[in-house]
Amino acid sequence: MNTHLGPQRIVCLTEETTEWLYLLGQEHRIVGISGYTVRPRRAREEKPKVSAFLNAKIDKILELRPDCVFGFSDLQADIAAALIRAGVQVTVFNQRSVDEIFSMLYQVAAMVGCAEEGLAWIAATRTRLDAIGQSVRVLEAFGKRRPRVFFEEWDEPHISGIRWVSELLGIAGGEDVFPELALESLGKNRIIADPAEIVRRNPDIVIGSWCGKKFRPEKVAARAGWQDVAAVKTGQLFEIKSADILQPGPAALTDGVAQMQRIVLQWMEQHG
Repeated sequence: MNTHLGPQRIVCLTEETTEWLYLLGQEHRIVGISGYTVRPRRAREEKPKVSAFLNAKIDKILELRPDCVFGFSDLQADIAAALIRAGVQVTVFNQRSVDEIFSMLYQVAAMVGCAEEGLAWIAATRTRLDAIGQSVRVLEAFGKRRPRVFFEEWDEPHISGIRWVSELLGIAGGEDVFPELALESLGKNRIIADPAEIVRRNPDIVIGSWCGKKFRPEKVAARAGWQDVAAVKTGQLFEIKSADILQPGPAALTDGVAQMQRIVLQWMEQHG
């Protein structure tokens, strides 16, 4: 471990890099975090909050004298540009798939001198994902089928799940009913133009994760035309908190997929 190398004062503009640095035991490097951070819980009490998702307090970040800022995606390009112009080193990741999440985790670990620890965590997590996939295949061998799942990232308008969500759903035994939309990185390109198409695809399970807003199963069940949807008829309407699944980092690969697995395996055992 060469922890004296790499950045010593890091600002994390999204939650996943904060959670990862805590998991690596490198939280002392973090000098600022996103206001949306809930994992780990203690980060909110210990670190100054300097950003939302689409905007940040540039002056406050500069006062913290970071030697590196970690950001996520094209949506934070304007923040990144402002910081770069102010002379700050900025690393913006754009991970959208499970493999890309693992790649990001390795890169961050290497930057803070914890490459070996990072690789060990990644290997253990891949082993857990393989075990989840194996448990599904065992049920399939007994003649159980995979449920059709609609993952709803937002309700008005309806937005389906992003790529890493769709991939984890597949590992957990579900069949994404909008696989073609999962490849679209931007939420606006995952809007389901015709809500009746969800009904036509007739999901067995609906999982809602309304990006920080509480999921309302009764509201979903009352949607026009949804009374004949299999998930509504059998009461298979579930929530996974956005902090657990819509964060492309450790949370989705651990708690997020574990919740999906419980939902899907219960359905396969009872209905499949």
